[in-house]
Amino acid sequence: MNLEKLLTEERNASTLHIDEQSSLEIVELINQEDHKIAAAIQDILPDIARTVDAIVAAIQSGGRLFYLGAGTSGRIGILDASECPPTFGTHPELVQGLIAGGAPAILRAVEGAEDSDTLAAEDLRGKQLNSSDILIGIAASGRTPYVIGGLHYAKSIGCPTVSLTCTPDSEMGRVAGQSLTVLTGPEVIMGSTRMKAGTAQKMVLNMLTTATMIGLGKVYSNLMVDVQATNLKLKERAKRIVTLATGVSHSKAAEALTAANGSAKLAIIMLLAGVTPQEASQLLQCGHGFVAKALTLQAGKGK
Repeated sequence: MNLEKLLTEERNASTLHIDEQSSLEIVELINQEDHKIAAAIQDILPDIARTVDAIVAAIQSGGRLFYLGAGTSGRIGILDASECPPTFGTHPELVQGLIAGGAPAILRAVEGAEDSDTLAAEDLRGKQLNSSDILIGIAASGRTPYVIGGLHYAKSIGCPTVSLTCTPDSEMGRVAGQSLTVLTGPEVIMGSTRMKAGTAQKMVLNMLTTATMIGLGKVYSNLMVDVQATNLKLKERAKRIVTLATGVSHSKAAEALTAANGSAKLAIIMLLAGVTPQEASQLLQCGHGFVAKALTLQAGKGK
């Protein structure tokens, strides 16, 4: 293992004297470095867009999205995956995150798990990974054996693969079918990739799943219309979404949601198209789950 050749392991010339700075000066330095993250991501937006298209295609074909990582990278994948069901109404198995060491590693490091190049294959077999799915391996260094082993296994069964790293010309990038390389540069504290690299990974995953869900019809305008109203806050959010989409009162939105069995999508179509819940459901089905397409279909009927 030659860490000296990794961009994420270089010393940051801008923070050599950070240990001598005041608290304000320290956070200013961190903030200055964090400003570089968005610019680094901007450089690979076309690659991110291609990955979004690949994920949408996989899901539309009945596949699932898997994130695979160790340590911080694994936890970030799990975080993004776990937010998809409440935000976009997806099935919990549609987007999944796997971490070296399993569930215990989410809260506490499992030493040595990331160094195995066979554990990921076992984990993926346990999830019945197949050629319809898509796998994204995440590692700032691009050299984590657990992730590399998982990418090799996925490729061996014909599953599309993507790498997300912060180091150029990485082994993961060479193994994966598509490569997302965000060059965030040396960390404020040498090698602490939970900082800029981790932030960059979270930002990229935000883009991937959000753009994917838009591509699957789970957003109308900029409203998350497939939100699952599973608690009081989300129930109120659903009412507000219907109100904003249709212009009706809060009470009318609540009535429509009740008639639509809690579905903001159906409630919006009912109110804007003036149809029954059953008719709204048919329109939504014909519009392949897109509210805008369903409304266009109804408008066409009226001509």
